[in-house]
Amino acid sequence: MKTNTKYFGEIEYDEEAVLIFPKGLFGFEEEQRFLLLPFSGNGTLFSLQSLATPSLAFVVMDPFSLTGDYAPDVPDGELSVVQMEEGDPLGVYTLCVVRNPVSESTVNLKCPIVINSAKQLAVQVILEEGGYGMRHKLEEFGKQEEKPC
Repeated sequence: MKTNTKYFGEIEYDEEAVLIFPKGLFGFEEEQRFLLLPFSGNGTLFSLQSLATPSLAFVVMDPFSLTGDYAPDVPDGELSVVQMEEGDPLGVYTLCVVRNPVSESTVNLKCPIVINSAKQLAVQVILEEGGYGMRHKLEEFGKQEEKPC
């Protein structure tokens, strides 16, 4: 199949690659089908591209590439949304707002996106525990030359 994207122009994709968000994303509840597309040359920065709205894409990243002590405690009710079963691979991504200079960019550690890769189901959650915020500047995590966002 083909789709237009915000960052990569027209691309081909397999239906098996589509992530389904049964509840949508916060503020975009009607958007339920997305692709997770890597930015080239980078294993931690991705575009979460809507299939319904080509101009809608979010920059997301692997939060564990920023800090090894990120430990999101995802509520069981949210894990049931993605039909999580023992042994299913669980992916976690955080929204990233890219700014200039890059050190002013922020990541939202409080509301990660959780993906059950075995079923291609995803949900955005609000973490009540852990003291995470919605706007952590990248400069909080150390040297910016090593950070992808």
